[in-house]
Amino acid sequence: MIIYLKNKEIDRNLWDTCLKNSRCLKPYAYSWYLDIMAPGWEALIDDEYDSVFPVPGFEKFGIKYITTPIFLQQLGAFSPDKPAEKVIHEFIFYMPEFYRFIDLCVNYRVDNKDYKITERTNYVLHLNRDFNEIWNSYSSDCRRNITLASQNSINYTTDIKPKEIINLFIENTGKNIPGIKQRDYERLETLMNHCLFNRKGRIIGVRSGDGRLIFGIFLVEIPGSKTILFTANSSESREKRINYHAVNELIKENASTGIVLDFAGSSIPSVASFMQSFGSSKETYYRLYRNSLPWPLRMLK
Repeated sequence: MIIYLKNKEIDRNLWDTCLKNSRCLKPYAYSWYLDIMAPGWEALIDDEYDSVFPVPGFEKFGIKYITTPIFLQQLGAFSPDKPAEKVIHEFIFYMPEFYRFIDLCVNYRVDNKDYKITERTNYVLHLNRDFNEIWNSYSSDCRRNITLASQNSINYTTDIKPKEIINLFIENTGKNIPGIKQRDYERLETLMNHCLFNRKGRIIGVRSGDGRLIFGIFLVEIPGSKTILFTANSSESREKRINYHAVNELIKENASTGIVLDFAGSSIPSVASFMQSFGSSKETYYRLYRNSLPWPLRMLK
């Protein structure tokens, strides 16, 4: 039987055990990730955590709603014993009616007339081949950019503070992206610190000759996968093609391990093209949208 649980009622140990046994290769649904990026999250569970469905529920002006936070790509249904692509329909059917607005990205398609369904694209690369074989699957432009980058002196460092890479992103990219709020960056910084302390992630970067950070990449690492969650570039790193070089080094480091390198997707064509250039596979996830707010608020949304 499916039941709804408030945040304090969720057993984190049973929750994460379900995720691990489901062979979940994305970090977003683990309790530690949700506690940081979607504080107060709630849940639907079935058969004593045999199947789970995280709900990033929030409340504003007395109205409860669901939305997918920034830096949390997708959630959905997870189960070690049942086909999650079937279980998700049951969870959606039992979604509490008090959520008057739902904008949620999930891992499997849902056919439900009450929701508007749109496709989103992610890119993943399965590192189950040797490096030479993977290299040959790169696009010619990708190989050329890596070769050009190799002509520069690129020295990687992990001595980078979360705030430093976030500030680099804000200065070069974030200031032009609407919708990312200060609290989102603060949660991201907390997530980075948690991952670094608990060995669930790394920050890798490159500094200029005078010590300035010019490139950084934040990886979230769980058993079976590494997710490139956050990348910060500068004009200098773009000119030197450091982003191509860095991803190639990650692939070289993990080739033949069987893990999945998750690029975390993008709706920006140039970024999506960059991800595809490494021979990655397209992976579809889905946005569910339902607006049952009363008329005046519905117009605002």
